[in-house]
Amino acid sequence: MSKPKELAESTSSSDTEFNRRIIDIAIKLSALALILFWCIQIVQPFVLIVLWGAIMAVALHPLHIKLSGFLKGNKKLASTIIALVGISLIALPAISLSTSSIDSAQHLYQGIEEGTLKIPSADESVKEWPLIGEQTYNLWQAASKDIQKVASQYSEQIKSFSTTLLAKAAGVGGSIIQFIVSLIIAVVFMAKSNACHQGISALMTRLMRESGDRTITTTIATIRSVATGVLGVAIIQSLLSGVGILIAGIPAAGVWAVVVLMLAIAQLPPIIILGPIAAYYFSVADTTPAVIFLVFSILVSMSDAVLKPMFLGRGMDIPMLVILLGAIGGMILSGIIGLFVGAVVLAIGYQLMTDWLAHSK
Repeated sequence: MSKPKELAESTSSSDTEFNRRIIDIAIKLSALALILFWCIQIVQPFVLIVLWGAIMAVALHPLHIKLSGFLKGNKKLASTIIALVGISLIALPAISLSTSSIDSAQHLYQGIEEGTLKIPSADESVKEWPLIGEQTYNLWQAASKDIQKVASQYSEQIKSFSTTLLAKAAGVGGSIIQFIVSLIIAVVFMAKSNACHQGISALMTRLMRESGDRTITTTIATIRSVATGVLGVAIIQSLLSGVGILIAGIPAAGVWAVVVLMLAIAQLPPIIILGPIAAYYFSVADTTPAVIFLVFSILVSMSDAVLKPMFLGRGMDIPMLVILLGAIGGMILSGIIGLFVGAVVLAIGYQLMTDWLAHSK
């Protein structure tokens, strides 16, 4: 009789110990989850900026290595030079283009208010545009005859558009600050590149064992390929377009430069925007500068044929649809900076998935 009783007591003791362990594990996991959630909430506002900083650090690391070698191994000085040059390349054109856009908007608003804005008559070919040709031609003609009357008819729409434009301009200013902060973070990452690489390598080895180093190599190659071959070329084309439009004195140079940037990231030729602008310039400028601007527009649009082979990484076969979806989705999710981060992150995801499938057998 004593054995069943001892067995029951032993079983009860085991159950009690098991329940205690379960409760102990549940409490520890809950505390860990709470801390992780709290940490994520704290760093969430900075995730995008730090991520873009890390992407720029990976893309600029070869340049940093060469510059450090030229400076006899002085990584801090090399980082400082890259930071100063990068901030100048970001801030100065952005300020010039933003100032141009604001001045153009003020000139347009003042011209409408005072009735001094002159709009050339519409060409008959506008009527042949599909769907909107007739309405566009009539509105264009009415505006060329009496801009104040047309503005009064569409005052609410103009007011709404102006409010949206100001909000977007403020957003662009915030994005410029984010770019500068990200560049500073990238410089810090490059200055501490050895420690960063060791930390990432240890983490990926812990998570993916023998596949960790291969994943790091694939990620670095993808970042450099997309950041230089796609985003770098798009930025160059956008800056060239903005500077050309600014020199030509065409209104809203900053706006057109951003539109060219979006088209270039989507792998569409800038001539889609620069062509109509060149046609407009022929109607308001002398023949010689108009022809020069047209030739300049064609050269900018064709520049990717020379720049991409120089910058695009070898061995990277990322469909342009992936880049396009990443850029558009990133911009919808996070604004201008998301335009860049989204393209790179989705390309990394695609490349890692392809790499995983290739080594899964």
